[in-house]
Amino acid sequence: MNEENSITRRRVIGGLGAGLAAAAVSRAFAVNPSATEKPMSPEQLQDPTSKYAKPPFKSQEQPWPGLVGKMDPRPDHGEKSYKGSGRLLGRKALITGGDSGMGRAAAIAYAREGADVAINYFPTEQPDADEVIALIKEAGRKAVALPGDLRQESFCTKLVADAVRELGGLDILVNNAGRQQARESIMDMSSEDFDATMKTNIYAPFWIIKAALPHLKPGSVIIGTTSEQAYDPSANLYDYAQTKAATMNYVKSLAKQLGPKGIRVNGVAPGPIWTPLQISGGATQEKVKKFGGDTPLGRPGQPAELASIYVQLAASDASFANGNIYGSSGGSGQP
Repeated sequence: MNEENSITRRRVIGGLGAGLAAAAVSRAFAVNPSATEKPMSPEQLQDPTSKYAKPPFKSQEQPWPGLVGKMDPRPDHGEKSYKGSGRLLGRKALITGGDSGMGRAAAIAYAREGADVAINYFPTEQPDADEVIALIKEAGRKAVALPGDLRQESFCTKLVADAVRELGGLDILVNNAGRQQARESIMDMSSEDFDATMKTNIYAPFWIIKAALPHLKPGSVIIGTTSEQAYDPSANLYDYAQTKAATMNYVKSLAKQLGPKGIRVNGVAPGPIWTPLQISGGATQEKVKKFGGDTPLGRPGQPAELASIYVQLAASDASFANGNIYGSSGGSGQP
């Protein structure tokens, strides 16, 4: 082959390669028209100290377990802000306490990431639950409402069975529901009070995990909601703080037990987060007025600010996260 033919051949092959590359780029953009039609704009920086309301808050009290819809200011769960990107497409999640707080934030985020979601809540929380169910459906995902009292073992077993049946399986379990009632002295706490907190925060996850395990395949995840109270307990949360330390430890224990089976177990440890837990007996009215003001950011957190943590722990690209506790406390507390 002479030099002239060799140059011509190189030009043809080079041109063919460039054409194939251009075609590939064209196809890539065709599957994602938004890449050309709606270019992304830079995200504006937001000062975390002024992003949400700061104390002092109004004095407000509700009967347990409280409703989001009656809080002032109303908590942000990401109803308008959370944008999904298909990270949990096709997954099936059960979230206890999914009507409010971190459970609600996780439910909204999971649905917008492509998961079908079942939420459990106490029957009196139906107004809040209705809003969450509507938001899950708006995201184009299946929504399942499963009200009931987690303090009953028979209900916890039925809860899992109903979720599996309605969702067609289960691969994400978020044990988030919690009971918190402040008592200034251990002498003010009845055995019934203590028992109710233990059954909601410790027994219920035990019953639910046992019922769920036969349905969880390798790649499934369990997420527990613990608290800064596990590390730095308040004097007036004697029973609640114990249960959050227990949650932290069951996460670490189960991670070792289930890791070899391909099931990851992790926890989220919020600091002061603005939820109905506080205004329905979880804090004194004096503390409600100042709530979150002693954090380095000078305010309480909002449930929306933890949504991405629940998503990350459930996503398959976090496959080496196991037995870890992820904190979100505005600069105070651990981990």
